[in-house]
Amino acid sequence: MKPVIALVGRPNVGKSTLFNRITKTRDAIVADFPGLTRDRHYGDARFGDIEFIVVDTGGFEPERPSGVVAEMAKQTRAAVAEADVVIFVADIRSGLSAQDQDIARYLRTQGKRALLAVNKAEGMSDSPALAEFHELGMGEPHPVSAAHGQGVRSLLEAALEGFEAPPEDVSGGEGDAADRPIRLAVAGRPNAGKSTLINAWLGEERLIAFDQPGTTRDAIHVPFERDGRHFELIDTAGLRRKGRVFEAIEKFSVVKTLQAIADANVVVLLIDATEGVSDQDAHIAGYILESGRAVVVAINKWDATDDYQRQMLERSVESRLAFLKFAPVLHISALKRTGLTALWKSLLQAHASATVKMPTPVLTRVLQEAVAHQEPRREGRFRPKMRYAHQGGMNPPIVVIHGNSLEHVPASYKRYLEGRFREHFKLVGTPLRIELRSGRNPFDDRGG
Repeated sequence: MKPVIALVGRPNVGKSTLFNRITKTRDAIVADFPGLTRDRHYGDARFGDIEFIVVDTGGFEPERPSGVVAEMAKQTRAAVAEADVVIFVADIRSGLSAQDQDIARYLRTQGKRALLAVNKAEGMSDSPALAEFHELGMGEPHPVSAAHGQGVRSLLEAALEGFEAPPEDVSGGEGDAADRPIRLAVAGRPNAGKSTLINAWLGEERLIAFDQPGTTRDAIHVPFERDGRHFELIDTAGLRRKGRVFEAIEKFSVVKTLQAIADANVVVLLIDATEGVSDQDAHIAGYILESGRAVVVAINKWDATDDYQRQMLERSVESRLAFLKFAPVLHISALKRTGLTALWKSLLQAHASATVKMPTPVLTRVLQEAVAHQEPRREGRFRPKMRYAHQGGMNPPIVVIHGNSLEHVPASYKRYLEGRFREHFKLVGTPLRIELRSGRNPFDDRGG
């Protein structure tokens, strides 16, 4: 599981600026789930070999009893509950405040590893103004400037101390891959029918299942067997275990969904046919694509819709999930257990496509045939030359193409090549990534 770092602090101390600095984007919102006007924001980040999730929160005022500020505080408490590490952001320019004292008092009761980042400290790393922040009892303050990037690296080193990069077996296609279970995640917004689908799977004949709890924060992994194939279901729905019911906040945990998608080989994106494709569905779909996971779109409660609803839903899927056009779309009813056989067939096909082996001679031949049919257009004095291709990874499949002047190949031509590779290898349900690598042209250094 990716570690989770939550940024908390009172309003206007620079949490969002630090969030964007850590995620290295200007707008790094991966999943902005609608609901409250000021919700948590989630982004992916990487430091060295360690990938992690960053949670940005609204201004935290733990002592305010009501109103939107109280709702924001509720969201911040949820972010702290989900986090492995909390970064408490303060502002050196405005100094220590009573709100900072309230937040520090709250964090000390949570038992979470917390670091104090004192922001807006550009040029003030040795300032006496830092001394007063020792009063918070949060350990040594880390002077940072989120706007300029100063001190952020050392802050992340301290925050991620003790975490290790995951072992590089995520491809699922090397060595004894046939003996490994296929990791399957069911993702979707609340009430889409995830629990019903999971229970339908676990209740089928020839299916062996048992609970294997992790920590309370982690998603539940349920190993099971179907038709001689081993699977590991990564549940994001808050599946009930004997003697335990997850709290509502756990059931709605976005972090669990993001972690489950990252850990999976194949993701089922479950959409509620009675509600249509929402912003939340599109955000989840975007994260699946960004993570490179194989995906099957399952439209649940299909039996509860009329002809007009079905037509509108199909148009909505085509427009709002256009970037998942490689994914099969199936109509199911988890409650009545209809369409589940076709869903399993699509899941296995998507996994096979995600872990397909593409021999270098075959890839190169398909590339040469594609270029012979349509060459990349010339860019000024540069005409891209594509020489050979090889496979660079699995889950998702990566095709690496070598040649000259390939930096001038337009995105439209990469999509054309992707279509040719997909057609030849019959890839369904998986993203396909194409990397272009240019060799050095010895004639570039010639004098005029």
